[in-house]
Amino acid sequence: MAFTQKQIDKYNRQKYIVELEKISKNIFRMLRDDSVNSKDFILKFEQLKKRFDKRVEVQLDSEYHQELKLYIIRLYNSTCENKIFSDKNFDDIREAEMSNLNRLQKLKNGVSYKKDKHKSKHKNEDWG
Repeated sequence: MAFTQKQIDKYNRQKYIVELEKISKNIFRMLRDDSVNSKDFILKFEQLKKRFDKRVEVQLDSEYHQELKLYIIRLYNSTCENKIFSDKNFDDIREAEMSNLNRLQKLKNGVSYKKDKHKSKHKNEDWG
């Protein structure tokens, strides 16, 4: 049974997005863990990025996924591509990068909240 091009594109898109989110979760976990040093971080991040680069690049429609991809590329360039990246640099950026990841998470979750116009309809329904 052959797959249509649309099904293949959807599959590639899903895998690409899953890989992006996997990288962000791993980065957050490494930043949160105090026992991780700069060498461990770089080693793991390079492995994740290498797997991500093997994926077929797809067009990302949501703002969250576009920002996440840009964030990962920027962080990779500032850490793994930086020859003088050390444990001190890693400790300096830890809090800031966790805040950036939290901001991205808020961007992702922002679409799941109800709009104000829907909240007011049900606010006093049970008061009779």
